[in-house]
Amino acid sequence: MAKQPVSVNGVVRWRDVGMTQTAPAQPVEPKIIILRHEIGEVLREARQRQGRTLREVSHDARVSLGYLSEVERGQKEASSELLASIAEALDVPMSNLLREVSERIAVQEGVPLGMTVPDTVPDQMAANYGKCAATA
Repeated sequence: MAKQPVSVNGVVRWRDVGMTQTAPAQPVEPKIIILRHEIGEVLREARQRQGRTLREVSHDARVSLGYLSEVERGQKEASSELLASIAEALDVPMSNLLREVSERIAVQEGVPLGMTVPDTVPDQMAANYGKCAATA
């Protein structure tokens, strides 16, 4: 085994290099993404950006304060009606709320931002299904 000098803060120390055995890498379990957690965090961030309290938003959304708190903490799964009511109380379009949730999940999945689903059908696929393909 060889020694190699390593300088840390002006102090030279010697480090062993060469034929060392390393432990095999343990497989990393992928983190499970829980949608209600992401929705709750986006709602909380939107409320805090506005400088509003849970009480104010729960009153405007006609939702109990405790329930809204549980939704923000990701402990309760909010229905679409409840999300619409909270989004309206926050004066945030539902599409913006869901887009932000989607972007957070994409980051966690390692999907490059800006990568989108194609919005056109390939010509060959359109021809196979008897549809006229648009000419460019």
